[in-house]
Amino acid sequence: MGQKTALLIISFLFTSYLASAQFNQSAFENRIRPDSSLTNEVHFSFYNLNYVRNYEYTNDFHDGYTLYGTQLQPQIVYYAHPNLAITAGALIRKDFGRNGISDAKPLFSVKYHKRNLTLIFGSLEGGIQHKYIEPLYDFERTITTPIEYGTQLLVERKKFTLDAWIAWQKMIYKGDPAKEEIIGGLSTETTLAENNGWKLSFPAQFLAFHQGGQIDMLKEIPITTMLNGATGLKLHKEIGTNIKQVYTDNYVAVYKDLSPDKRRAYQGGFGLWLNAGVESKWGSLVASYWKGNNFISIKGMPLYESVSDNLYSPGLKQSSRNIVSLRYAYQKELIPHLYLDVRFEPHVDLDNTDKQLQFNHSFFLTYKQDFKLFKVKKQAE
Repeated sequence: MGQKTALLIISFLFTSYLASAQFNQSAFENRIRPDSSLTNEVHFSFYNLNYVRNYEYTNDFHDGYTLYGTQLQPQIVYYAHPNLAITAGALIRKDFGRNGISDAKPLFSVKYHKRNLTLIFGSLEGGIQHKYIEPLYDFERTITTPIEYGTQLLVERKKFTLDAWIAWQKMIYKGDPAKEEIIGGLSTETTLAENNGWKLSFPAQFLAFHQGGQIDMLKEIPITTMLNGATGLKLHKEIGTNIKQVYTDNYVAVYKDLSPDKRRAYQGGFGLWLNAGVESKWGSLVASYWKGNNFISIKGMPLYESVSDNLYSPGLKQSSRNIVSLRYAYQKELIPHLYLDVRFEPHVDLDNTDKQLQFNHSFFLTYKQDFKLFKVKKQAE
């Protein structure tokens, strides 16, 4: 075992002794909800994500590359009723170093909200806002594929949250040379006990993908149905001002191929995702260990899979995956509505200790604000 590997393992054990699976992602969230105090008003919602995410990777499972650019989500919001908001806007993404716009999509949604329940039809509060663990849902998708269209039901109570959703990824017309694709899932968290700064909770997550259809021209390509899931326990302890909290979040993740014609390298698998961390005024530190066995993910980070999709080694299989990482993030609201997020995330593949220390690092600057435009005058009856 190399010196760098030993240092990472020692750091992991030490942090475990002190104490979430993931950093605080609230600065990236772009949630618009009905508001009774804004009824009949029209607002302009502006969201801007600036990103640099660089992977200094030389492994066989996750390519090394850089994402560098900016993303805009301007939207007009009409608060039509105390329980209803209607939004229309666009996603515009520009990757630096390439000509033109990298991505552009329309954004439309109807949002109904009452008490603890929200129903959304159109562009969802998706991506990392679903709060999946990284082996199930790659954080990078907030840059590359942040928009999902479909239906979403959210329940947000003090001791229970639910995010149930379905998104149509690819719709086809009769005779199209493509398969239709649909994805959906749910993410819940139930507080089991809470007292004196301690909080014990039970998370459960599920993700399903289906590729098929009856009106396409690709009958030689079989139907695909895949499942991912995860459940575990989270234990958090609030501390104080300098050290805000310590915690440990631990999950068992599963993969299952339910396709009638099974063509993947593995038909089922699982993984252990163990995390311990500390949040402080100086930043957040999370130590993580991934133990994967025949694991394939629908939307997860490629690093944790047992089958490679890399440019130069596609289809490479490694049944057992053992990865230790020690991740650091500094997050701060620099001025009102402007959020800084800097991350450094090294890892070691314990099955390939001859490889040098791998890492990715990121820099994000997010600005989001809501501006009132005018109030719609009611027509006299």
